[in-house]
Amino acid sequence: MDLPMRWLDEYVDIDTTTQEFIDKITLSGSKVESVTSLAKDITNVVTGKVLKIEKHPDADKLVVTKVDVGAGEPLQIVTGAPNLYAGAVVPVALVGATVYHGSSLEKIKKGKLRGIESNGMMCSIEELGFTVHDYPEAPEYGIYIFKEDVPLGADVKKLLEMEDDVVEFEITSNRPDCFSIVGLAREAAATYRVPFKYPEIKVEEKGEGKTEDLIQVEIQNPELCPRYIARAVKNVKIGPSPLWMRHRLTAAGVRPINNIVDITNYVMLEMGQPMHAFDIDTIDEAKIIVRNAKAGEKITTLDGQERNLDESMLVISDCSKAVAVAGVMGGENSMITEGARAILFESANFNGPNVRITAKKLGLRTDASAKYEKGLDPNLPLDAVNRAVQLVEMLGCGEVCEGMVDCYPNRREPWNVEYSTESINRLLGTKLSEKEIIDLLDLVEVKADGKNAVIPTFRPDLLTEADLAEEVGRFYGYDNIETTLAAGTPTVGKKSYTQTIDDKIMDTMISLGLSEAKCFSFESPKVFDKLNIPADSELRNTVTISNPLGEDFSIMRTVSLNGMLNSISTNYNRRNESAYLFEMGKVYIPKTLPLTELPEEKNVLTIGMYGNIDFYGIKGVTEELFEVLGMRSKVSYSPKSDIPFMHPGRLADISVDGISIGYAGEIHPAVADKYSIGTKTYVAVISIDKLYEYAEFDRIYKALPKYPAMTRDIAVLVKDSVIVKDIEDIIKAKGGKLLESIQLFDVFKGKQIPEGYKSVAYNISFRAGDRTLTDDEVNSPMKKIVKELEEKLEAQLRS
Repeated sequence: MDLPMRWLDEYVDIDTTTQEFIDKITLSGSKVESVTSLAKDITNVVTGKVLKIEKHPDADKLVVTKVDVGAGEPLQIVTGAPNLYAGAVVPVALVGATVYHGSSLEKIKKGKLRGIESNGMMCSIEELGFTVHDYPEAPEYGIYIFKEDVPLGADVKKLLEMEDDVVEFEITSNRPDCFSIVGLAREAAATYRVPFKYPEIKVEEKGEGKTEDLIQVEIQNPELCPRYIARAVKNVKIGPSPLWMRHRLTAAGVRPINNIVDITNYVMLEMGQPMHAFDIDTIDEAKIIVRNAKAGEKITTLDGQERNLDESMLVISDCSKAVAVAGVMGGENSMITEGARAILFESANFNGPNVRITAKKLGLRTDASAKYEKGLDPNLPLDAVNRAVQLVEMLGCGEVCEGMVDCYPNRREPWNVEYSTESINRLLGTKLSEKEIIDLLDLVEVKADGKNAVIPTFRPDLLTEADLAEEVGRFYGYDNIETTLAAGTPTVGKKSYTQTIDDKIMDTMISLGLSEAKCFSFESPKVFDKLNIPADSELRNTVTISNPLGEDFSIMRTVSLNGMLNSISTNYNRRNESAYLFEMGKVYIPKTLPLTELPEEKNVLTIGMYGNIDFYGIKGVTEELFEVLGMRSKVSYSPKSDIPFMHPGRLADISVDGISIGYAGEIHPAVADKYSIGTKTYVAVISIDKLYEYAEFDRIYKALPKYPAMTRDIAVLVKDSVIVKDIEDIIKAKGGKLLESIQLFDVFKGKQIPEGYKSVAYNISFRAGDRTLTDDEVNSPMKKIVKELEEKLEAQLRS
């Protein structure tokens, strides 16, 4: 909402700078977005009188003029303007002035035109930053000429009332009263504790006849149209609006058109009530009917577009046709033309949600619909229509007929909100007296008596005691409220268990040299083909976005690798030697098909690496993470080959107590090729939800050993298909309570080893906490280990 400061002065007497006003109004709860100073870039432009005009000796279309600017010698200015004459008073940009040249600023310099010196420039209205709509008296082509006597050398910006500061407010949708100059003026008056001067509305009604004799009104759907007022004006004279009205409209961002249209726009800006005007002669049988549109009905709106209507839309019609889309835009068939003799002002209240839905269906959002959809006060149309016809009389553009037609079947009355002084003070942390609270509420026209507050109908946001407390706090001043501790037992904020786990994951990844990646949750269905995911895979059952930005962002991801591989690809193709990345994100798994519930959101950690890295490197990253989370001893790795986008021979399943929590390995070369990655790439995907479940931060103290350990080295010959994990599981199972640690120190294949076999060697350590072990105590579990390896894995002990 734009608020021109000069317009504000009509309703509130405040002596302050614009910046001070912004600071103070912000503290009282009105958010200021920006401030614009109109015509601030136009400098050093004054009035001058053309004394003499001569033809240019070397140019047919140029003339040489002498111009008196009120000080010093007359200036010689060369121009090609066709509308100049001796005695004309015009805007003169002196040397050094800045004016507009199209959309950019230009500094005026002394120069020569065809050999003749020129000291300045005479200006058109466009060169001053405005248009003929703002100043209709200006010629469409040529220099602006003042019609009335003005002093020479005077600042043109002041004479044409161009200067103003416009403050832009961000208004929340629960404050429809502030979508108006009057509403913001009421806020300013309350902020500054000065009287609010509501427009004094008086209508003389000099026109012949009564409105009720000229028009009838019927509301067929009072739920969508709670109120409709019609008021007639005869002997209409259409022409330009006066300068003061054009300036206010322009400053507020509305282009002046003619006096009648400008009046409706002026009232909409001033009062916050959209209005429309009809040519009475176009209304069949002199009857307005507010009804729902008929199926297949069409209307051509004022913008010249034919609109298809449906039965959910509300229209204003006569007995044969629709003449306006209610709350959105009028129809071309009832527009006011220069030949109109009598007009009808409409001031109505329409259902906000219905107006919004209608505007959206038609693709036609207007200033009127934007205001209606916030939910306007149905008591406002009366003041608005009277203000409009008052302006008609002030501008002399018509004669107002007696009375009006006002259909208001269900009147909205002010409502009561109960409150207590104690509750208000408790909510705010203040010690205000009953009278102080009453006085503060009175600033916003809320009448209170200490127990009940009567809420004016233009404040739909005031429904509870807490709402009243907010109003008191706003105008008492939040900066005046002392800082206190919260009531009750103070609590100390801390992170939740899951947030702590997230932090440890993040810190561990960063400490290992990885960088965080942020990937989209929205993806393309083509991702599944790039990842070699079969057509019948459950991963292809996705949540589809109903209004996607495009196909590339049309589904919610069910697998997290696409974003990571895209990031790896970008780094690889920009010739980064290596990239170590991780992402903590979500995948979205539909619960049922067809979708009737929100999807299950699973938290996953995705790690992607290439460069100086191999399988054991990324395995080491995961092991360090499990160590930090206190679960390394519970985690096991086993071969896996059923993930289509992973290398079948270089993939490990990660599990805890037999439950899979993720996987780690090398990306399938065919998938890497689709992502234009020309090197081995390793990834790990781990369920963060499972990490929440299995993380363990309890640490048991264990004293340093007092007695020495006894070690044994063992080398066994096993088939190539036997994995190290199977060997270690047997050693752990048969090592007994004295087993302290096992360490793989050699895997060998060579001439001495038969084809299809490998030699695996371990260092096994035993220790007792209360004595030094004997050979017999160690030999017994070693025999069990060797026997189990021979029986289960067909291992052969090497000497």
